[in-house]
Amino acid sequence: MSSRPEPRIGFLGAGQMATALAQGWLAAGVVSRERLRASDPAAAARDAFAHATGVPAIAANGPVVADSDVLVLAVKPQSMPAVAAELRPLLGPQHLVVSIAAGVSLRQLADSLGDHGRIVRVMPNTPCLVGACAAGYAAAAGATAADVALVDRLFNAVGRAFALPESLLDAVTGLSGSGPAFVYVMIEALSDGGVRVGLPRDVATVLAAQTVLGAAKMVLETGRHPGVLKDAVTSPGGTTIAGLHALERGGVRAALLDAVEAATRRAVELGKG
Repeated sequence: MSSRPEPRIGFLGAGQMATALAQGWLAAGVVSRERLRASDPAAAARDAFAHATGVPAIAANGPVVADSDVLVLAVKPQSMPAVAAELRPLLGPQHLVVSIAAGVSLRQLADSLGDHGRIVRVMPNTPCLVGACAAGYAAAAGATAADVALVDRLFNAVGRAFALPESLLDAVTGLSGSGPAFVYVMIEALSDGGVRVGLPRDVATVLAAQTVLGAAKMVLETGRHPGVLKDAVTSPGGTTIAGLHALERGGVRAALLDAVEAATRRAVELGKG
C-alpha cells in the first residue's frame, strides 16, 4: 500500500453508504482524510458524514469534482439524471467515475455523462463499515485496467469484491446489497427466541449475532458447503433437527429465496424508472 499513491476520492452524496465506505477506507488505510471530499444537498447528511469521518462535507458538487480523481456517485437512482447532468461538463480525462446507485446501468451512466468512458458500476453493502463488505462490480469498455485494479483494491480492502458481468449486478443488489437487512431480521428473531425461552435480551442478542458471525466464518474459512456444515450440527433425533423442522414448516427457506428475488426485481425496476 505504501508504494501506491493514494487516490483522491470525492463522494457525490454523503448518505449512509458513502459514510460507511469512507469510514471503511479510512480504517483500512487506503486513503487519508486529507484526500477525501464529499458533497450533499442535505445538511443532515453532511453533518452526519463529517461527524463519522472527520471529513467536512459541502453542499456544492463542483469543488469536490475539481479536487478528486475518483468520483463516487452515492446518490439515489432517482437523483442520478440530475447529478449526471451537472457532472457532465465538469468531468476531465483524469476522472474515474464509480457509481454505487442500485439499478443504474453503465449504458445509462455513459449516456448521461457524454463521452466520458471511465466508469465502473459497483454494488457494495453497508458492512464495509466494519471491513466485511460483499460487493460486485462491472466496468464500462472505456475503463482502463488501472481503473479496474483500483476499484478492486478499494472494495477488497473493506471486504470481498467480485468482477462480474453487468447483467448480474441486479442479482448482487438483491442478495448482498439488501441481504444485511434480511440477516438483521434473522438476528432479531433469534434474539426474540432466546428471550422467549428465558435469556436476558442483551445476552440473547449477542449470542444470536455471534452465532450468525461464527456460522458465516465457518462457510468462508472452511470452504465447505453450507448444507454439509448444517448436517455436521444435526444429530439424529436431536435439538437441531427439531429446530430445522420448525423452520421448514414456517417456510423460512422459501421466504429468503423470495426476498432475494423481490429485491432483485426492484433493482431492475429502479434502473428502468
